[in-house]
Parts: sequence; structure tokens; C-alpha cells
Amino acid sequence: MNPVSNAAFIAKTTSANHEEFFAKRCVWVNGPVVVGAGPSGLAVAAGLKEQGVPFIVLERANCIASLWQIRTYNRLKLHLPKQFCQLPNFPFPDDYPEYPSKDQFINYLESYAKKFDIQPQFNESVQSAEYDETCGLWRIKTALGADNCTNKREVEYICRWIVVATGENAEKVVPKFFGFHEFGGDIIHACEYKSGEQYRGKKVMVVGCGNSGMEVSLDLCNHDVQPLLCVRSSVHVLPKDVLGKSTFELAMTLLRWFSLRTVDKILLFLASLLLGNTDKYGLKRPEVGPMELKNTEGKTPVLDLGTFGKIRSGQIKVVPGIKRFARGKVAFVDGEIREVDSVILATGYRSNVPLWLKESDFFTKNGFPKAPFPNGWKGNAGLYAAGFTKRGLSGASEDAIRVAEDIGKIWKEETKQKKPPAACHRRCISQF
Repeated sequence: MNPVSNAAFIAKTTSANHEEFFAKRCVWVNGPVVVGAGPSGLAVAAGLKEQGVPFIVLERANCIASLWQIRTYNRLKLHLPKQFCQLPNFPFPDDYPEYPSKDQFINYLESYAKKFDIQPQFNESVQSAEYDETCGLWRIKTALGADNCTNKREVEYICRWIVVATGENAEKVVPKFFGFHEFGGDIIHACEYKSGEQYRGKKVMVVGCGNSGMEVSLDLCNHDVQPLLCVRSSVHVLPKDVLGKSTFELAMTLLRWFSLRTVDKILLFLASLLLGNTDKYGLKRPEVGPMELKNTEGKTPVLDLGTFGKIRSGQIKVVPGIKRFARGKVAFVDGEIREVDSVILATGYRSNVPLWLKESDFFTKNGFPKAPFPNGWKGNAGLYAAGFTKRGLSGASEDAIRVAEDIGKIWKEETKQKKPPAACHRRCISQF
């Protein structure tokens, strides 16, 4: 190689190494790393802010509360009264209705982030998080860049504490059905559904009878579609309100005076009185009561918004479990075959914690803390969790308060602060 070519080669190699050098960096975080900028992560961050603890929030999407902003249908409203859904130290505006809309809830969360000056690092996806016993610190590796970005940068954060706030609904669940690939029609998950407008004149089947499946079916009806509702398991359907009072609020009130099983009996009596026998319409109730089932298995009862009336009138046809798919058709376990153009999978979500957190003592294989509520918020070696209580936003808020106070206590003891300063993101960055 001649001197000119050799110099060019060295320059090119040096340039490539330089780019790789700066594409990877190591960041020391003088405080906890909060993974996830949904309601749970925001609540933890706000609590840390009040405790005067520096932190960073990592979020894989390009916005806060991406589940609400990107993966929900247009007509969605909170299913519980707003007083049970507010985050710590920040009530909903007085002019908000009892059940705020999707847009109102998003505005509420954005106002929350603004009030506490929470500025997540967006488009940064955690690839792995592992506790390094040698140095007694967490090593969190991320890919920095939008999902469609080809030149992602790698970052490794080093910190003492990690707060897992990615939530119970991080990834969609898509079950496997025999013959699925033969169907040929449109198949989407409920997280991609926005409105029934595009389904006018089509034969649509909704798979799943939770709150999402019921509400998507109702929305389709409101757009002149008569959907099939595939009910594969038992489900509790309760009236949303009883005599003008939220059923959930009524249950919470009754639990102050009666046992959980007694409250279940009262709720089922009221449901029978107001809705009738749901079994005769294909909605068989579980043997365990709604509140007990929610506490033991995390299965939320359906709060009826009008869907059951559509089922009774025949505008929504309940069908049993699926045996197999065929070209433009679906065969059910009872032998019936129906023509279907489109399928909407309201089959729920799951935690994605096992995909990136290298830890086996605190979380189960399903990505939930092994310790039941209210003890599933703190693990060992600086590991915390928020938003895995299976008790909605109220449970997430309780977790967030405990996490922030616990870290704040340690922080103050170690820094010997009499009065905590305003939190800031103090980071010492060193390149590999």
C-alpha cells in the first residue's frame, strides 16, 4: 500500500472507530433510573422530585403514556370515577366529568409532567438491566433512537437504584389459532383499533370479552356493524352504576363494613336485578365472585357501558371459542361456521419485564412481582417496581409513594441533608 493509500485507510479506520466510540457511552446516574413514562413512572418521578432525589426517566416511545396516546380507541373513557384514578398530589380539574375521556386523561398526565418538571428521555428502549455484584451497581443498557431509526446509539447507565415502571400492559397478547394464516382477512389487535367507521358493511368478529372487547363491540354497533363477540371463558358483567352511584365506589364503601365475599354476594345480587341472567346470553359467570377474582387473579370484571343491552337485543351475537380459521370463515367449538371479513383481537396485554430485566428473585416468569400487593414494590439491591398491583391507577399511586419515600429516606441519610434541594439530573458521562 502506498503512503497516500495508507494514510487514507488510517483516516477512514480512525473515523469509523471515532463514530463507534461516540455511538456508545456510559452514563453515571446520581440517583435512580425509572424505566417507563406511563402513569406509574410519572408518579414515581414526581415523588422523587419532591424528595429532592435526582433521577432520569427512560421511555421507549416518543411520548408519555404511550398506551393511552397511541394504543387506545377513540371513544375510550376511564372506567372508574376520576377520584380513583388521580396520581399523588394532583387531583383532576373540577370541571372534568366523573369519567374523563381519553383526551382529558392524556391532558391530565401532560399537566402532571409539566407541574413536576418531569422530562423523560424518549425513544430510548432498555435492552437489558442487570445487577453487577462486583461493584454493587445496576448496569442498564439501552438503544437510543426511534423504532424506525437505523443508526441507533447504545448507552449504558450505571446507577444504585432502578425503578421498573413499564406496567402490566407493555406488550400486546396475540394468541395462536389453528388455520390463522389461511384466513386472508383483516386481523388487528385492539391496540390498533380506533373507530368502527372503517368497518361499516363488514362482517366483524371481536375476540375477547373484557372491558376492551365489550367496548369495541359497542363502538362497532354505533357504526351500524353487527359484530360477533367471541367469548372463550367466563366473565363477570356488572352494571357501571347503581342508583347513580359508581359500582366500584359502592364496592369500596361496602368493603369498609363487610367481608369481601359478602360484598361479592351483594354485587352479584344487584347485577342480577339490573342486568338479569347473563348466562342465557353466552356470558357465563365464574364461580368465584368479582372482587375475589380481581384480588386473586387480577381479572377485572366488565363494567357494562351498554354492550349487554346490545347483546340482549341481538345486535351483538355472542359466539363460543374458536376451533379454527379458514379462508374468510371461522369455525367454532360448537360446530357452527360463520363468514367473517375482519377480526379484532381484544386479547389483552402482558408485562415485558422478563425480556430485559436479568433478575429471577423478585419478578415471576410472567413479569409480575412474586410478593402480592401491597408488598410487591421493593426487591433487593436497589430494585423497585411500580404499577404491577393489578389494582389500576390507585394501586400504581400507592406503589409510587412507597418507592419515592424509601429512596428519598436513603438519599437524605447518606447525603446528610437537613433540607433536600430541588431535584436535578446531575450526570457524569464517560465514553467507552
